Amino acid sequence: MIRIKNKLELINNGETKLNKKARELALASLEAAVNVVNPRQLIESRLSLKNSVLNVDGHSFDLDKFSNIYVVGGGKASGSMAEGLEQVLGSRIASGLVNVPHGTKNKTSVIELHGASHPVPDEAGVEGTRCMLKMVDDAEDDDLVICLISGGGSSLMPLPRDAILLSDKRAITNALLKSGATINEINTVRKHISDFKGGWLAKKAYPATVLNLILSDVVGDPLDFIASGPTVPDSTTFVDAVDVLKKYSLWAEAPSSIAKVLKDGAKGLTPETPKADDKAFRKVYNVVVGNNRFSSLAACEQLHSKGLNTLLLTSTMEGEARQVGILLASIAREVSVSGNPVPKPAAIVVGGETTVTVTGKGLGGRNQEISLAAVSKLNGLDGVVVASLSTDGIEGPTDAAGAIADGKTLARAREEGLAPEGFLAENDSYHFFSELGDLIFTGPTGTNVNDISVIVVL
Repeated sequence: MIRIKNKLELINNGETKLNKKARELALASLEAAVNVVNPRQLIESRLSLKNSVLNVDGHSFDLDKFSNIYVVGGGKASGSMAEGLEQVLGSRIASGLVNVPHGTKNKTSVIELHGASHPVPDEAGVEGTRCMLKMVDDAEDDDLVICLISGGGSSLMPLPRDAILLSDKRAITNALLKSGATINEINTVRKHISDFKGGWLAKKAYPATVLNLILSDVVGDPLDFIASGPTVPDSTTFVDAVDVLKKYSLWAEAPSSIAKVLKDGAKGLTPETPKADDKAFRKVYNVVVGNNRFSSLAACEQLHSKGLNTLLLTSTMEGEARQVGILLASIAREVSVSGNPVPKPAAIVVGGETTVTVTGKGLGGRNQEISLAAVSKLNGLDGVVVASLSTDGIEGPTDAAGAIADGKTLARAREEGLAPEGFLAENDSYHFFSELGDLIFTGPTGTNVNDISVIVVL
């Protein structure tokens, strides 16, 4: 079970009795949201093996009809997913390799957990991805390839296309991450500079049967964008990838190896990513085993069990983090004043993934910036909290998962000489909340289904 490591400290920072209670409720709901999407438990609960028949999401596979079962994949949660799959299938797995973040502590006996870098790809990731492709290239018509895909897979399974250099791929990834581009836009580019993503894994595994088990970290679960869709027909084009770079003023400075591949692709000189009419996809089965909605509903259930009137506002929130923070604080104030849209005691849960356009030189992440942007709007309210957390436990370049704010946060900050506006201008939410002791620490959770924000109004 994942716990917030500094939970008691965060509760005690509430100062008033109502603030302490609101913080306690919000933090418990965030823990519930993370724990319901434990990847190993999801795999073990969603897959069932009866005699020789594997059942998952209405699909049945008679494993006695397959000569070999191979396992490949990657992502922040894929190590835990591999543990769960070994628990279900055991010795039926012939071999496997999954790229996981360096330092992953999961243990498997058949499936190799190959360490790689996230969010910026490294040579270890390339090596592991090449090994996966060799494995599926050798698969025959009577073999089954099981893919374990989760958030972070795009960075963890890099295989640059044609003459693209990994250093160039790192550079464009870094630029996109700082630009404010959405994950869908980032993955549109990634798919077209990769020999693995955008359906290429399925193409190269054909004629084997492919079962793709997905823990979604993309808003709305568009399959071709989760880990850049290695087993899914690509709905985007080279032209789309160029347009993304132009939109964020990155095209003119794009590395020459990337610009050449994208230009050639846009002219039809380089083959497009596999599309829906490709015969390879006739033998591919894609199953989402967990997503943000699972987490959001678990947070709601936890809050409802404590007697709060609870509303899941959305599990598909997007937009600039600072604007979302202002919105959430405005909703909290409305509930406090009028009882709309939920009467007190109330809780509102919002799931999704925002973006941060980095213009300052500070340190932080989406969820920390959401909470920072909420601080001024919450000022003066008692028993009102906004807390936001990244379900993977590690947000951006920081060791925090998120942050929490209440109606006393602004006054506490001013006592310490901290001006929220200045920290927000520098994208420095981490140091703001660090000074107040209001960063949320979980450590790596081993899962990843976007972000969860909670409003509590007592």
